[in-house]
Amino acid sequence: MSQPASNVRLRSARHAAGYRSQQELATALGVGVRQVRRWESVNPPWPHPDLQQALTEALGQDMESLGFTPPAGRDRPDPVRRTLVGASVAAVGLAAVPIQSAAAMQPASVAADFEAVTRSHRRLYWSVAPATLHPAAVAHAALGCALLTETAGQTRRTIATALAESYLLAGRIEFFDLRDGDHAVKTLLLALQAAGQADDSLLGSAILAHSAFIPAWVGERDAAVERMVAARTYARRGPASAELVAWLDAVEAECETRCGNTRTALHLIGHAEDVLATGAEHTSPAWLDWFSPVRLAAFKGNTQLKAGHLPQARTTLLGVLDAMPATEDKQCTVIYGDLAAVEAAAGNPEAACDYACRALDQLAVTWYAMGMDRVREVRRALAPHQHEQCVRDLDDRLYGWSTTVSALSR
Repeated sequence: MSQPASNVRLRSARHAAGYRSQQELATALGVGVRQVRRWESVNPPWPHPDLQQALTEALGQDMESLGFTPPAGRDRPDPVRRTLVGASVAAVGLAAVPIQSAAAMQPASVAADFEAVTRSHRRLYWSVAPATLHPAAVAHAALGCALLTETAGQTRRTIATALAESYLLAGRIEFFDLRDGDHAVKTLLLALQAAGQADDSLLGSAILAHSAFIPAWVGERDAAVERMVAARTYARRGPASAELVAWLDAVEAECETRCGNTRTALHLIGHAEDVLATGAEHTSPAWLDWFSPVRLAAFKGNTQLKAGHLPQARTTLLGVLDAMPATEDKQCTVIYGDLAAVEAAAGNPEAACDYACRALDQLAVTWYAMGMDRVREVRRALAPHQHEQCVRDLDDRLYGWSTTVSALSR
């Protein structure tokens, strides 16, 4: 038996936008499912102006492309209006992530495919050399920008979310691994724009918190605090997990530590510990893979070190080292560096050099600029002991051919 004739264009656009049923589209538009059935019939009625706008925004195509015929005397919709709006915004420098175009729509399956690559890049970050992964992440983000112009509805939101994650990953690599804060600022702005198009407030919170690191690293506390206020505001808009709230405390604590306010930082870390102990009903998003109770303890150990609480810092950091999963190679370089700094401050140059050499051993396997920064800080602290053999041995390691070339090439 043949299927009844229908508005094939609208039905195809609905599926491409990720609305698998008429009910899903009806819910998204705030209308009854009968209305959608009428629109998908062989002679769909011309929608009211407000519903015309809702349909074109949800499905990414103009009314005639959706199978509607305007009644006599009605103005035809402008199929390039959204493209011109996007171009105007970009022209004044307000957005680099594209809005939408009148191009042919991609199928809904592209969202899952694009998301899968984003997820793989996120996992690869923990083992692949950052200079190798970064170009792949940037190229993937460029693909996501192109797909945004060819998708709509739920499909487009899924791609926008994955695109925000890709830009966040690229920004993290630029700042933490490549030490390129200028590029990281621009990349994180692109991530925030993509998160806005996805309307993902939790991802927006994570991006804003990452952006707070950049001014904090150069002592610009006011700028860091402002970004943290924004990050916490965005977190309140979504179902934030205990881990996300605690991580925001940890980020702010790191910023305060960098700006010399260790007492405030320790208070924030204490609050984060309480949040994790209490827990929350909401689960953490999959992308929050850079934080855990062990990572919080690592933040705490560094702050205790900066505050001059050397016995407490040593105890905390040794506990972190014991509890650190085997996959946390990059973070281990930071912990070894902080333990070396503790021993240097305590007047134990041999122990300091031993930990610094362990950090260099790990850096030879998995490069991490933050870990190398820690080793260099320790070497500066060991200046009063520079004629001792252990420090000279450290210099031989620190300025060996492979280490020097590796550091300069990254």
